[in-house]
Order: sequence, then C-alpha cells, then structure tokens
Amino acid sequence: MQMAQINGTRLHYALTGPEDGPQVVFANSLGTDFRLWDQILPLLPDGLRILRYDKRGHGLSDVPEGPYAMGALITDIEKLMDTVGFRDAIFVGLSIGGMIAQGLAAKRLDLVRAMVLSNTGAKIGTRDMWAERIRAVNEGGLSAVVGATMDRWFSKPFHSNDAFPAWRNMFLNTPATGWTGCAAAISGTDFMSSTSGLRLPTLAIAGSEDGSTPPDLVFETAGLIPGAQTHLIRNAGHLPCVEKPEEYARVLSDFLKAQGV
Repeated sequence: MQMAQINGTRLHYALTGPEDGPQVVFANSLGTDFRLWDQILPLLPDGLRILRYDKRGHGLSDVPEGPYAMGALITDIEKLMDTVGFRDAIFVGLSIGGMIAQGLAAKRLDLVRAMVLSNTGAKIGTRDMWAERIRAVNEGGLSAVVGATMDRWFSKPFHSNDAFPAWRNMFLNTPATGWTGCAAAISGTDFMSSTSGLRLPTLAIAGSEDGSTPPDLVFETAGLIPGAQTHLIRNAGHLPCVEKPEEYARVLSDFLKAQGV
C-alpha cells in the first residue's frame, strides 16, 4: 500500500511496471476504487508503467469534509503525478475520472499527451439532479441510491453475474462523505468550453446500456476535440471494463499502440 500526502490529504495509489516504461494513469468512477481496472490490466501491452489511485473520499484515501471542487480533484492527481515522476502520460479516465482527465489536460498539457475518455462527458447531469441524489444520500446513506445506481451502471444480464454483488458492495462501502463530496464536484463542472480547446490524441469509449453517461453524451464530448476516435461497446453499461474487459482492453491497447507504446 502506497500513500502520498497531497494538499493535506493522504491519497492511496499503486505503481506497477518498469520504471522506464511508457506511463499510463487510470482514474476511476464515482463510487469505486482503483480495483475497477483489475480485469483489464493483464490484457494490456507489456512494459507499461501504470499509476492507479483512489481519489479523495474513496478507497483507502482520506475522506476530508466535503463538498469537493473539481479543481481540487484535478490538483490531487496533478501533484501525485509530480510526486511519482509522471510526465507526458496517457490518461485513462472513466466517468468522474474522465472529467478529471479533461481538466488536467487543459491545465497541464505537459502531463497528458493523450487521453481516453470512458463513459464520461464534459458536463454530466444537472445541478438539480445531483442535488437530489446528494440529499438522498445525506438522509439515507448510499443504500438510498444503490438500486437506481446499479441499474444505470450495469446491463440487466450482468445483475445475475456472480461478480455483481461485489460491485454493489464496493459502492455501498464508499464513504458517504466521499461520494457526496465528489458528486458536488461533478454537479459544478462544465468543461464544454475548455475541452473544445484541447488538441491531443483522444479515444472516447461508451457502453450501449449506460444509464449514467449514454453514448450520445460521450460522443458529443469527443466531438469537441478534433480527430477524437470513438468506440461503442455493446451490451455493457457504465463500467464496460467490468462487463466486457476483453473488448475494452483490446480497444485500449490499440489506442496505446497508436501512441507509440
């Protein structure tokens, strides 16, 4: 277990692969920790230097009082990358992780040479929608929203998968303060203008059954960036790296190889 003191918050992270390997950063979604990527890592090209981390309020990282600002989440990974010596990396972000990717690329292009925007958007939902979810969690904990969340996250057949209860439990075990803190950050974020100014290799991945960030939203965001590639994973929801890890890893590997990895 590796921890770094960043902006007064201890962040849990993992570094794997050779020190001189091409650098890839993974940022996970709201309500998950960095185990989100476990199934695809063995399927990626050999020799990568991979950084995964639990954003504040999630996993084994500290849970400061919320609400959080998107700028703070971006600064967290910016300083973590500086701390571990990551520069010119390929950044893979899913959901809120994809928002962090967009914000970091706009702020520190020296850190990000290409990005994968998975199941995300330049703007996700509305302030009223997030306010209602935050209110529900404040009053009843994450159990108040777990059913609707799992329906948005996973295709119906996956609910019968043996792994489904583990993902449900991961969500329920997320600290409520961390979840609402990051939900507030999403609520206040609109990167339409800044993302439209980005000029770097980009791959957008969507799941056909995603009820949180539908394909139209993901591909609309990709359309802001000239030359961005898109890929639709069918019969998968908000976490296609969980439901369709082989296809997800293949598409990601092709993109990594195109960047010279």
